[in-house]
Amino acid sequence: MLTALDLLTANDTPGQHPPSYYAATANRQTAYPVLDGSHTCTVCVIGGGYTGLSAALHLAERGVDVILLEANRIGWGASGRNGGQVGSGQRMDQTVLEERHGKSHARLLWDLAEDSKALVKDLIIKHQIACDYTPGILHADHRKSFVEESRDYVEHLRLVYGYEDIRFVGPDEIGEQVGSPRYYGGSLDTGAGHLHPLNFALGLGQAAEAAGARVFEETKVTGIDGQGTGRITVRTGQGDVRAEHVILACNGYLGRLDRQTAAHVMPINNFIVATEPFSEDEAQKIIRNNVAVADSKFVINYFRLSADRRLLFGGGENYGYRFPEDIKAFVREPMLEIFPQLSDVAIDFGWGGTLAITPKRMPYFARIAPNMLTAGGYSGHGVAMATLGGQVLAEAVTGTAGRFDVFEKLNVPAFPGGDRLRFPLLVLAMTWFSLRDRLGF
Repeated sequence: MLTALDLLTANDTPGQHPPSYYAATANRQTAYPVLDGSHTCTVCVIGGGYTGLSAALHLAERGVDVILLEANRIGWGASGRNGGQVGSGQRMDQTVLEERHGKSHARLLWDLAEDSKALVKDLIIKHQIACDYTPGILHADHRKSFVEESRDYVEHLRLVYGYEDIRFVGPDEIGEQVGSPRYYGGSLDTGAGHLHPLNFALGLGQAAEAAGARVFEETKVTGIDGQGTGRITVRTGQGDVRAEHVILACNGYLGRLDRQTAAHVMPINNFIVATEPFSEDEAQKIIRNNVAVADSKFVINYFRLSADRRLLFGGGENYGYRFPEDIKAFVREPMLEIFPQLSDVAIDFGWGGTLAITPKRMPYFARIAPNMLTAGGYSGHGVAMATLGGQVLAEAVTGTAGRFDVFEKLNVPAFPGGDRLRFPLLVLAMTWFSLRDRLGF
């Protein structure tokens, strides 16, 4: 079965970052040891992406004895492969959250999202993480009918939430902002931004180690025993960790390590290409002012320019857990739909990765046991939110659960059929929404 695939090994070479543009321009190579033998700690963090790294960093800064276990390399999963967008708000619009959860809870979620962006910027400055942070995200409408909705939503954020860093982009301006004939309007958010995701993850790992966290790579967790007792045992291939608390931060690469989390969090694949570099003039004609772009399709296209002026373009649909044989050709099709003028441009890199979504596209935070927490399912909005998630988990472990409770009270539902039937149901849903994109509904 597709769901029986081990996503840690199904598409990538274990123990090394995939051959992406990000890996080719990484600031450093990691060389953390493999866990061997028995160890003890106060908190064991499983997963070396943004959530786990941030949790380990903030726990270590509080003087907590923490061990982080990563099955491959720090930043190996979605944290080192994504589009690099540091977005405002949650994955769902505030108007949707107001309807679902009420205005007061929606306000708390907005404030947490603002905290998440501020945290990313603060960590970059505090730990001198060289990750090319650049302000600005343009949200581009691919349907004329969406333009007035964008205008209204901008006004809602400004009037209700006091958010002044966003403005409406009308039909007359959108073509100046992005060199594509496919968009009709949108909004420009200068309080958001974009960065080199792998270098940000590597910087978090370096900061966590410097703060005192013990980090182990190529250490796959094979089982967890004793949840809810005085001490949990985390088993690996060559050793074990006995801890008072465990944090699960595995996201799309969780597998069936915890069935409760797996029932709420669905792994899906996404793909990105990097073109050859452009001149400054050519780059300005593609995206003015070096902002990132995300469009309004359900199967979203997202793109930005790298520090050396390559177009990094993410898009394409994939309903299996195996990556396409030719990722460059796979993503070139949606790229040329948006930028037909790039038909002769060379693509130098193409890579895929696995993120995780939830049924309501909001992150899943839960107490699996009194001494075991989990977080994931950021649904494509994880650069800032997962970084904040790690900080929130660290707070909860050390006795301050207020922000954790805001997320947990979302009561994110499980997928119908739990972790066994979620995949075929997702295929049906994604096929329908993809058809809606094509037909213009």
